[in-house]
Amino acid sequence: MTTTTRSAPDASDALAPETATAVKALTQEVLQSFDQAPARLRTLLQSLVGHLHTFVLDNDLTEAEWRYAIDFLTRAGHITSDTRQEFILLSDTLGVSSLLDLLTNSRTPESTPSAVLGPFYVEGPPNLPEGTDISGGHLDGDPVLANITVSDLQSRPIPDAVVDVWQANQDGFYDVQLPDLEGPVLRGRLRTDTKGRLSFWTILPAPYPIPDDGPVGQMLSAVGRHPMRAPHVHFMIAAPGKHTLVTQLFVEGGDYLDSDTVFGVKQAITVPFPVQNDPPPNGHVAPWRRLDFTFHLADQT
Repeated sequence: MTTTTRSAPDASDALAPETATAVKALTQEVLQSFDQAPARLRTLLQSLVGHLHTFVLDNDLTEAEWRYAIDFLTRAGHITSDTRQEFILLSDTLGVSSLLDLLTNSRTPESTPSAVLGPFYVEGPPNLPEGTDISGGHLDGDPVLANITVSDLQSRPIPDAVVDVWQANQDGFYDVQLPDLEGPVLRGRLRTDTKGRLSFWTILPAPYPIPDDGPVGQMLSAVGRHPMRAPHVHFMIAAPGKHTLVTQLFVEGGDYLDSDTVFGVKQAITVPFPVQNDPPPNGHVAPWRRLDFTFHLADQT
């Protein structure tokens, strides 16, 4: 295979000529060490090395600063568990998750906008019947009747689409953050009917802080950023022949819409949850709200 030739980053003018030469030679040597890798892996690793070396040079990074960075990542690894993903939080708060989301959504621009997955999705949520109350009917918060339709880009209904839904409680906690809970709460898997529709009850989502007792929270505190997310409900929707849609519906008028700590809010998925004046069905307590929304899925290509 032909050796890839890449330009090493330019050293700072403050570097002595012999040091600048050594820096360029070192970077080039590292870049060339990946020349035999498969094409996509080679591209990614060489780009990563080039950017990292440039970052070190541009910021005149010290060994103490680099050790702190390694310690930060080590602590993120230590706090990560089956129910806590600190690296996703880091990706989210640095805007990388939302950047990837924008790139992904740009490939299917006519579909409902996507949004970040977040760190609290759990594989294999419980299968729930039509009309179920994912809150269990006993949590604080305004009851919400969600009427959801799933269709293709031509507004044709998609039957038997798999719809995963999950959200935090009124205090800002997901069920996986509450070890004393018995079984999943405020999450489940439903399927659309022959007309692409489904409904379920939940509670009005509230703004909440991301877990800020670890390295990511310390980073936010150090730079004067708050850890709050705008109120939202998560959805993941899959159907044969369609792109799986991962998205969120944000509460119109909710707090932190303009400063969501993971940069996830989009206007097209910020929707009303209007208060209803008629008596709530199925024994729910007033006040109650509605959520009516149609998701549009793009074809796989």
